Amino acid sequence: MAGAFLTQGFVFISLTTRLPAFADLWSLSEVDLSLLLLGLVLLAGVGTLIAERVAPRFGSALPLRAALLGTAVTVPVATLAPDVAVFAVAVAFYGVTLGVIDATINMQAVALEHRYARPILPSFHGAWTVGGLLASALTLASADLDLRWIACLAVVPLVAASAPYLEHERAGAPSVDVAVPWRPIMLVGAALVLFYMVDTAAFTWGPTYLDRVVDAPSDLVALATFPYLLTSGLVRLAGDDLVHRFGAVRVLRTGALVASAALALIVFAPTWPVAVLGFFILGGGVAVVAPLSFSAAARIAGGDTLDPVERRGRVDAVIARFNQFNYVGALLGAVMTGLVGAGSLRIGFAVPMVLVLGLLPLARAFALGPPVTTTGR
Repeated sequence: MAGAFLTQGFVFISLTTRLPAFADLWSLSEVDLSLLLLGLVLLAGVGTLIAERVAPRFGSALPLRAALLGTAVTVPVATLAPDVAVFAVAVAFYGVTLGVIDATINMQAVALEHRYARPILPSFHGAWTVGGLLASALTLASADLDLRWIACLAVVPLVAASAPYLEHERAGAPSVDVAVPWRPIMLVGAALVLFYMVDTAAFTWGPTYLDRVVDAPSDLVALATFPYLLTSGLVRLAGDDLVHRFGAVRVLRTGALVASAALALIVFAPTWPVAVLGFFILGGGVAVVAPLSFSAAARIAGGDTLDPVERRGRVDAVIARFNQFNYVGALLGAVMTGLVGAGSLRIGFAVPMVLVLGLLPLARAFALGPPVTTTGR
């Protein structure tokens, strides 16, 4: 299962760290990139809806494998595209597979967390980060190579598609129709929106920021991503112990203050090394928001009165819908950052610098008991 998370991070970061190169290849402006990312985000939301419909009937493993195979096709099509229209269509299809994978890997991870009866989502999200680290390191090492070689990366999702996954015990069963406590889930979802706003801004605009705002050498623009992922991965690996020792509320509030300070360092950076330091600190500030959000949503959705089969069905449905918060945040981070920062990306990064402080009041929604244990799946 960790391999699927790693694959998702590897492919996504492989593409986003090369956005400046694709933009130069197809002569795309910040507004053009924003519109392209808007389409990607919207179609990723469509992919999540597809997962929500398919998983209750066929299990989450089937759409996960199908989406990984779809990614293996879209990556070479995008990188070998003969013109910008084919490139845009390939990115659109990648958006759909991105959404399906995001939803189904979290369904699988939540099921395993319930099975083991202890927090393990930070570790799975840490695997995503490891994949991103490998991708950004590869981007740095291959900065001088032709973009077309990236088509070879399609082998990674191809291999991941053949890995073993949890088969859904409810496959073929009718959907569970039960009340869902959406109010507390919405509060946790708002925190997830703020995380992905920051996260996506760093991934999609960080390399461009280094390239066009602080004049970093063209072969070092991936340094916006690599240090961010490095500290994010380290904090996620320590996340279980941190939350156990200090509590989710304190960890999240401290992280929000650190993230805002890091973004201020980026916004006002006089040189590119200072901006890189800002991205380095930023990764540690927001690292555990996403895994804690999915765990909290699953715990709230599961309740304590349903039988294991019904609980599993409700959690899967909620996780698929909860994943939509991911794309609301991505919309803010990728699209709004670019549009607001069309004249200057410094202004674009000032938006998440302020909004990330919304985690301070939202953190109280995470002050709940331990996840509900099930033996199903």
